[in-house]
Order: sequence, then structure tokens, then C-alpha cells
Amino acid sequence: MLAIAAVACTSDPDVEAAKALASRVMPEGASKIRFEKVVSDAEAGADSADFFEISQSWGKVVIKGNNANSMAVGLNHYLRYCCNYEFGWFKEDKPASIKLGKVTEPVRRTARVKDRFFLNYCTYGYTMPWWKWEDWSHFIDWMALNGVNLPLAITGQEQVWYEVWKDLGLTDKEIRHYFTGPAYLPWHRMQNINRWGGPLPKNWLQSQMKLQKRIVERERELGMRPVLPAFAGHVPEELKMVFPDADYKSLGEWGGFKEKYQCLFMDPMCPEFSLIQKKFIEKQTELYGTDHIYGIDIFNEVTPPSWEPEYLARVSEKVYRTLKNVDPEATWLQMGWMFYYDKNWTPERLSAYLGGAPKDKQLILDYFCERKEVWRQTESFFDTPFVWCYLGNFGGNTFLAGNMHDVDRRIENSIAESSSISGIGATLEGLDCNPYMYEFVLYKAWDGGLGLDEWVSRLADRRAPSCNEKARKAWKVLADSIYVSTSTSWQGSVLNTRPTFGNMRVRSAVKYDNDLLVESVKNLLEAGSSEYAAENPAYAFDLVNLTRQVLSNLFGELFGEFAEGCEKGEDISELPSEMLGILDDLDSLLMTNSYFLVGKWISDARACAPEGDRNEAYYYEQNARNLITTWSDSGMSLSDYANRSLSGLVSTYYEPRWTLFFGKVMDAMSKGKKFDGKMEAEYKEEAIALEKKWWDESVGTFCDKPQGDPYKMSKYLIDKYFD
Repeated sequence: MLAIAAVACTSDPDVEAAKALASRVMPEGASKIRFEKVVSDAEAGADSADFFEISQSWGKVVIKGNNANSMAVGLNHYLRYCCNYEFGWFKEDKPASIKLGKVTEPVRRTARVKDRFFLNYCTYGYTMPWWKWEDWSHFIDWMALNGVNLPLAITGQEQVWYEVWKDLGLTDKEIRHYFTGPAYLPWHRMQNINRWGGPLPKNWLQSQMKLQKRIVERERELGMRPVLPAFAGHVPEELKMVFPDADYKSLGEWGGFKEKYQCLFMDPMCPEFSLIQKKFIEKQTELYGTDHIYGIDIFNEVTPPSWEPEYLARVSEKVYRTLKNVDPEATWLQMGWMFYYDKNWTPERLSAYLGGAPKDKQLILDYFCERKEVWRQTESFFDTPFVWCYLGNFGGNTFLAGNMHDVDRRIENSIAESSSISGIGATLEGLDCNPYMYEFVLYKAWDGGLGLDEWVSRLADRRAPSCNEKARKAWKVLADSIYVSTSTSWQGSVLNTRPTFGNMRVRSAVKYDNDLLVESVKNLLEAGSSEYAAENPAYAFDLVNLTRQVLSNLFGELFGEFAEGCEKGEDISELPSEMLGILDDLDSLLMTNSYFLVGKWISDARACAPEGDRNEAYYYEQNARNLITTWSDSGMSLSDYANRSLSGLVSTYYEPRWTLFFGKVMDAMSKGKKFDGKMEAEYKEEAIALEKKWWDESVGTFCDKPQGDPYKMSKYLIDKYFD
């Protein structure tokens, strides 16, 4: 009977998916885990909560759950709390080995919310544009382990659009010139810009289509419902020749881009809108299947043709109807970002807009809840199901940010106070240097969890030598004193911005004493060793990441002294060389970790080209360089938005700007003059030329593999600057 039960158990697709996940995550220990799918009578309904159970039986760890996703969360619980094993979100984040532990007492946890959402359109630009299957395979496993069951899945949609537009009579050239370059596709998809960085190579379309097929297959295998796109009204200019009688409107300026890059919007009232929606969804379903949930954001960061409530209600009603006509089971998912971002969304307008579709066929992402919970100001989006989302990062910036205690409190209160909350998730613009914040948010989606203080202590046990009091002390300080502020746009270290004595574009907003962070690094150094760092990527990452922030903060403090000294006419002649020395040391530190290598970002981009095609490789490299520096043309409003401290970027992009700036300022002071507006304008012109040259002419060559010892480098720099 036991043998028959075992055969029945292993034949279940969810069990097979969980076993395959364990084999990828912990190949040397997967045979010690037994998975069982359990659905009791009381939990068999469609609205029943996900759950997992963990126990020990006859020398094996038994993980039970109602589906593959729940069993994956159970596996992660076992890895974290019985094995002190940290599985990070990048493929380089996998520890060298795992020491299996025992389950000392049975565990059962139940999901507090139905939906666990992850990703943002922007993540596909700031982090993922160059990812290959190996990156995606690892990351999907990370999402499953953390309980994500509603991931945004927008890779490969350009091939769908290519076929739709081709069927409607557009030429290959017209279509591919309408698309942006790969790194900018998120903003093309969100109806913000056309053409910038294009035309899109045909090779890209085909390779991304193949990649998307593998992505959605794996996500579904692990119990996820991929959120696919649908038609939101964005059309090529050339479509006017096909449908001359349709109603078209410009969505206006976005990000300072010229008129030729602005998007054209087809009014949903046009019969052609329904035709395009039908063609797109049918073609997309043919290629990628469907889980009947579609992301459509009509007016994200752009202005609707009318703010009249009647118009907004009519538009949303028609958009939903075009979905339902093709897929009667369709649910419409929308970013709530525009309701936070644009103050024109008054309660009356929002109520009318959301009233255009059935409540139970909508899902709103309350996008930036750690800063502002829009659901509280809109009667839970007028009783529309919503997902409480932690944003956490803008532009892929590398900056310690997050308000741990506040997030903990806000999630608890939201679950207790709103009957419309359907989920918890994260809408990060880039996979940043604070992965634990997102793990904590997703952990809160399940009941019976640890309190924040204990959760942080156990986090310390996984990311540094287990039960080490120095490590736990370091992480308590981080949670209580460093992770106290939300992220903001243009956030980063002062060193990452174009220098000026005026308003800095990049804002550091450090709200703690840098000595506290120094003390945390010292405690982590005392807790481990070079050998431990070599075997444990989480510990190595933390040393580099925290020391990076320490040096960045010091640079900002010294620049404050420099600016004040210039204003007062004091002798500041030694400060420039000291600050440039910090940049050199910072670059050497960053070189020791793969996450902080601009060379990896660039080489990953070049690898998207067919083997031997140097022109296409150079095209992808330009896209990659442009996005993380000036974003578009030098001098435009989004310059430095995606700033990040990366080895190679610091030494060949940020440092030359500072060298130029210091030279101009010191030259003026040597002549008894102040660095005035005219001098700054001349400097700015030269700086813009430097910036454009870096991405347009591919200045610098960089290593794409880490070099050096992160432990020794961190210790050397802490000793050098703070002892």
C-alpha cells in the first residue's frame, strides 16, 4: 500500500515540479526530500488558501502542499530555517554547498492572501533585458521558493506585435523602426516612447519569443499564473494608412523626448481597437498560452485625451469588453502607479474609471505602498481587489533603502483593515542591492511567521556564520537604524551624479550616522573570514555592498566640506585628491563581486547578438551603456536616473566627470575667482560631451568576472578610512 501511495504521489505534476525544483536548488540533497500533494475536503474549493506542511519521517524531510508553489515555499522554509541556506535571486547567488538539517518539529503555514505578485515593466529594462535562459531559470526558482504565483511575464511580446502589424499590412521596416531598442522596450510597452534606440533587430524578436516560451512553461509548472500583456491602444504612425478613419490622439510628451518619439493612441471606441485586441490575444495565446490575466495600462505617466469621468468610464468599459469578447475568463490587471503619480486622478475620476469593468474581473497593484497606500484614500479602490505592493527601487539604483519596521506594520494593518486586499507583492524597477527587503515582504504573505526581530536574526544566520552574535548585532543595527527610509527616484550616492554646487540630480538622503554602518561592517568582518566569503556568496555580497555604501557616504560628506570651503574661500586643495582616491578604492572593491561589474552588464548585452555579428553586438552594447548613464541624449531630463555604483562605471564615467569638475573649480580658485554660473555652464557642456562619448563611442573595456578577495578588500578599506 505504501508503494502504491508513493507511485501515485510521484506521478502528480505538482510533485514532479517540486522534485525538479529541489534537484536544481540542492542537487546533492534532493533525494532526502519527499514531496506530497495534499488537498483536504475542506480546502478543495477554488477559493481555498495555499498551505504547506513540513515534517521528518524515516530519515527524510516530508514537504506537503496543495500545489507546486506551496511545496516550493515549504522547501524554502526548510532550507532557510533548518539548513541556514540562502538561495539568492541571481544565478551567481547559489552557495557552494549545503549542509542538510533536521526538522525538529512539524511546521504548517497558510497563505494569508491569494495573490503574490512580482516584477515591474521597468525591471525588464533596468535588470533583465540581456538575460538568457540560465538567468531566468534561476530567478523563476527564486520566485517559486518565495511564493510568487503572479509574475509579470512580458518577454517576447514584440514578436506577437510584429505578426499582428504585418497581418494588417505594415512592412518589416515600418514595424521594427516603431520599436525601441531592447533596453527601452518597457517604456515602449507602457506607451511612453517609440523608436528610441531602434530599430529592433529581427534576431532579437526570434530569440525573445523562444525565451518567453520557456519562461511561461516553467512558471506554470511551478504553480504560477504569468501576467501577459494585451492591447492598450498604442499603435504605429503608419497604421493611419491602414485605418484612416480611426480616432488617433498623441499621448504627449514623456521624459523630455522630442515629438517624433511620442506615442500614438487609438481611441478604444473605434471598431479597429477591438479588431487589434482580438488579433493580438489570439496570436499571443497561440505562442504562449494564457492564464486569463492581462496587464493593460492605458494612461501610465501620460495624459488621457479627456479627464471627464464619463469618458474615463466609457474607455475602461470598452477596453474590458474587448478583452472579454476574446477571452470570457479575462481579468484585467493594472498598475496603480498612475493613481499615485498623477494628482489629476481625483476620487470621482478614479471611481468612474474603475466602474467601467466588473470588480471581480479587475486587479489593481497598489504600487508604492511603503510610501503611500492609495487604497486608504480610495475606499480600497472602491471595493476593487488590489495587491499591496512594495516598490523599493527606482532605476536599478545601488543604494541601501527600505523601511523594514514600517513595512511590517503597514502590511499587518492592511490585511486587518481592508476586505478588498487580494495579495502582497513587489513592483521593483530593478533587482537592486537590498534583496532581503523583498524576501521579507513575500514572507509576510504567509501566516504563523516570525516577528521582524527574530526574522532578522535568522537572516543574519543565513548570510553570515550561523548564530554568530557579531553578525546578529550587525543585522539588528541594519534593520533598526539603516533600513529606515523608502527609496526615491534619482536616489544614489553623490558620486554618481554630474557634479554641481546647485541642486544635485541624484539624491542620497542618508538618514543615519555613517559610523553605525561602519560598525555593522566591522561586526560582519569579525564574524567571518576570506574562506567563508569564498563559499558563501550572500556574505561576500553584503561585505561589498555595505562597504560600498560606507565609502559612498564618506565621499558625500567630503563633498559637503569641499562645497563649504569653496563658498568660504578656505584652503581645500587636498580634498579633490582624497575624494578621487575614494573613487579608485571603491572601483577596486566593486570589482570583487559580479553584481557590481559594469563589464558583466555590457558583455551580457553583447552576447545577445548572433555569434560573429560585431555590428549587432555593438548595437546592444550602446543600448546597455546609454540606459545606465544619460538614459537618452546627454543633457535630457532622465540623465543619471538609472545611476548605479559599478566597477568600471565609477572609474571611466563618474570619476572623469569629477576630475573635470575639480579641475575647473580649483583653477578658478587659484585665480581668486568663484566658480560662477558661467563657469558651471562651460563645465556642463564639457561634461555632456564626456557622457555621450562614454556610451556612443564605447569608452573603456572592463572585466565581466569578479576579481580579488571581497573580505580582504572590505577589511582593508574599513581599516584605511575608519581606524
